[in-house]
Amino acid sequence: MEKTIVVSKDYTDKPGGRYIVEGPFSGEDFRIKMLLPKFEEAVKDDSKLVIVLDGGYGYAPSFLEEAFGGLIRETKNKRAKEIITIISDEEPKLIEDIDRYLSDAIGKL
Repeated sequence: MEKTIVVSKDYTDKPGGRYIVEGPFSGEDFRIKMLLPKFEEAVKDDSKLVIVLDGGYGYAPSFLEEAFGGLIRETKNKRAKEIITIISDEEPKLIEDIDRYLSDAIGKL
């Protein structure tokens, strides 16, 4: 069964910076509270994890890199790109950016 996170509804519509110490709703906080648990469920259930980025007020590259690159660094899961699907009709370039962050982190494992 597919798992879904709609960031603007399930987490925040105003994402912050990279680290928790930099303020609320950071990429690190999102990874710890939302992304990692749902990712681990998807791995366990052999299902997909869909992340919907639409509806927010913009994503800093540092937020996205820490969330998604950090997920790879934390889990060491080289299959993450097969498990995660990113949806962003409002800012399609974010999909490419996240794919690059995932690929870069996987390449360093």
